[in-house]
Order: sequence, then C-alpha cells, then structure tokens
Amino acid sequence: MEINLISDTVTRPSNEMLQYMFHAKVGDDVFKQDPTVLEFEQTVAQLFGKEDALFFPSGTMANQTALKIHTNPGDEVICDKWSHIYLYEGGGAAANSGISCKLIDGTRGMITAQQVSQAINDPENIHLAYTKLVSIENTTNKGGGACYNLLELQKIKEICTQNNLAYHLDGARLWNALIAKKQHPTQFGALFDTISVCFSKGLGAPVGSVLLGSKEQIKKAYRVRKLFGGGMRQAGYLAAAGMYALQHNVARLEEDHKRAKELGNQLQQLEWVHKVEEVETNIVIFTVRTGLEEKWVIEKLKQKNIHISSMGEGKLRIVTHLDYKPVMHSYVQEHLQKIKF
Repeated sequence: MEINLISDTVTRPSNEMLQYMFHAKVGDDVFKQDPTVLEFEQTVAQLFGKEDALFFPSGTMANQTALKIHTNPGDEVICDKWSHIYLYEGGGAAANSGISCKLIDGTRGMITAQQVSQAINDPENIHLAYTKLVSIENTTNKGGGACYNLLELQKIKEICTQNNLAYHLDGARLWNALIAKKQHPTQFGALFDTISVCFSKGLGAPVGSVLLGSKEQIKKAYRVRKLFGGGMRQAGYLAAAGMYALQHNVARLEEDHKRAKELGNQLQQLEWVHKVEEVETNIVIFTVRTGLEEKWVIEKLKQKNIHISSMGEGKLRIVTHLDYKPVMHSYVQEHLQKIKF
C-alpha cells in the first residue's frame, strides 16, 4: 500500500468521474465551440456571482493571466513573501508581465490591511514603481492551509478601492476555506476583481483551473491565455471532470480537514516533533526538534511506503486528500507513533 501525502494534486480521477468525462459533449474551445467548457465556465461564474469565467489548464497560468491583465510592465504587485505567485510560478510575474513584487512579511502567508496600506508606493514619486494590484492567497500553501478572516479581506478591499488598486485572489484551495469557515463563494466574488480557483487539488480533477472576473477582464484574459499557449481544443473532457468535482467533491473536503487535524494532534504528542502549525484545513506543517533533519523522518516513513514532503529549514508537510482513505489514515497514525530517534 503506497500512501502519498506529498500534495492534494496526486489524486486520480474516480471511475465515476472518468465516466462523466467520457460522455462529455465537446467541440473546439479555442473557437468557443465546446459546450461542456461553456457550461462549466458559466456554472462557476454564477456560483461566485461574477460576470464571466475562463477555463485554464493550470492555476499558475490563471494567476499569471490575472497579473498581466491588471498591470503594465514596470508596475508592482503587493503580496505576502510566501505567495505562490512569487515563490512557485517560475518568476512569471517578471517574465510574463514585466512587473515586480512588493513582499510583505505576513503571518502564515496572510497580510493585513494596515500592511497593504503601508506598502503602497506614492504615485507622484518618480523613483518608485506604480502599485497597481494586491494579490491574496487563500488558503495559504506555505502557511499550512491557513484561512483569511473575511473581515480583514474586506478591509483590504477598502484600501484597494481608496487607492484605485485591482484585487486578485489566488484561490487554489479556496474550496477548503469555504468548507472550513462555512462561507459562500459569493462572499469572495463580491470582494475580488478576479479569482482563480483550482479543480485538480482538493476536488480531485486531473487538470484545470478557472479564472473569474468581469466580461471585460475575461475578454482580455482570453487573449492572454492564447498568448501563453493555453488554448485547448476538445477541452470539454477536462471541464467535465471539473463539473463532476464541483457536484460531488466539495462537501467531502471536511473529511480531509478532520484527518489532517487528527494527524496534527498526534504529531504534537511525539517527542521528535518540535512544533505543529495550527491545522485549519488539509495541510499539516510541522518542525522536527533541534538536532534532527527532516530527511531522516522522510526516509523512515518512506520505508513504510508513506510519502511526505520537506519545505526546508526543518519543516515537513503532510497534505490529506480524497484518495487518502480511512485504512491509510490508521496505517499512517500507527507508524508515526512507532518512529524513534
């Protein structure tokens, strides 16, 4: 039995999802002739209360497209120092849009309205880049699946409005936040100019993200997606997977959160663990005690066919997902307890 807890991207489509994909009606999506893609985009847009949506092959491309439609070369985006758009998208902000990042030292990947306000450059100062965009990540990846307080997001929105800044949400794991905090998608749709949501993480689809925004913004995004090489043909088979995931795999995220919290509680009791970050959703980040190296823990678990990942600096990450079954959970708990150094 192989147990892969490296990420929630390792899941494979269920037989039911594959059947749903197999029966999809398809056309050429580059020419806007794929009925399943069009239905999927409309469904997600309506769910969030946005005017329009566009299907992308990846969350990174959706985020990078959002950055490009909101900025011009030389502009600056405000984000947390742990943001995915800065750390894990290959320098795309600079390469694709010619913009720089104003990094904020937030808490577990989350920034505050006060920090945003202080980070905005004076547009009259010719030595400084124009601040044009604030980008938020919810839940935070490197922050261990932490969820923003909705009130703080509203305060940041006010700062953006006052300073004529665009407001983007990297919602790769927004579904997890919605379930954990019992929130509704329209609460986020009302706040953000653009939102990217992923279907190949917690929701178990094989491929795909959707970018949400106004009709004008999505029209621009359509051109940028083409520029980035993201135009797909009979993409309805992939959109069908996203549609199935939306209908069947959102509410069950609560199971992933429950198992993650149980693992977090267990790790806190182990003598070789120094600290466990608060577990809010499906990501568990913990630090080993002084004198230990995370690679030793990874190797001991690997010997038992349990795979987790290192984040460096003594930090380890476990991510629960829909392919992590109850029997696997019991097995992992048993072998975590047996580790000795």
